[in-house]
Amino acid sequence: MGVQHLLKLRMASLHAHPAAPPATRPLSALSSLLLAPSPAAASSPRAASLSCSRAYCPAVRPAAGPGRSRTVGRRLPGVLVAMSSSAPTPGPVQKSEEEWEAILTPEQFRILRRKGTEYPGTGEYDKLFSEGTYGCAGCGTPLYKSSTKFNSGCGWPAFYEGFPGAIKRTVDPDGRRIEITCAACGGHLGHVFKGEGFNTPTDERHCVNSISLKFVPASEEEAS
Repeated sequence: MGVQHLLKLRMASLHAHPAAPPATRPLSALSSLLLAPSPAAASSPRAASLSCSRAYCPAVRPAAGPGRSRTVGRRLPGVLVAMSSSAPTPGPVQKSEEEWEAILTPEQFRILRRKGTEYPGTGEYDKLFSEGTYGCAGCGTPLYKSSTKFNSGCGWPAFYEGFPGAIKRTVDPDGRRIEITCAACGGHLGHVFKGEGFNTPTDERHCVNSISLKFVPASEEEAS
């Protein structure tokens, strides 16, 4: 049998039994497939809890010179930030929670009395380095001198020490961090970290919410 005859038979077979077209999905089915979340996304919560610690702050690498640092990494959007879960500790300035709620703004109450935190990089005093004194936003007790403030790059105001006896330290219930509160009223300030390598006299970083503080410029202190 010649080659040409074999080719004719092959072509006749293809015309007699055409190949079936590939299966297609309705447009609605394709849309639902594209819009469906992945299994990982479906199982993960919409918001994560962050706190001011080395594990969660943008990575901070101290640079040479006092008060200087640079940051690497990025912050994650859409997260809820919380710093502690223990109840406020009573001090010399004692008020009921109802009284505190009446005199504080909602955000001050949430942070000072409910131990929340402001989102990193949003605080009023994060990048403020004017001369003066930082007091407790709840009771007005002086807490930090402006000369002890430094740029940690973490997104919250940082100090390397407070006024003697003004800051109370309490280990968090999970034992992982040390909370700092106003010794006078028990208002939540933030947390303190040690040994991070910043070029400061104490090698400590008091990571404090701006909302927890009230800054009094040196000019107003002299006038009073």
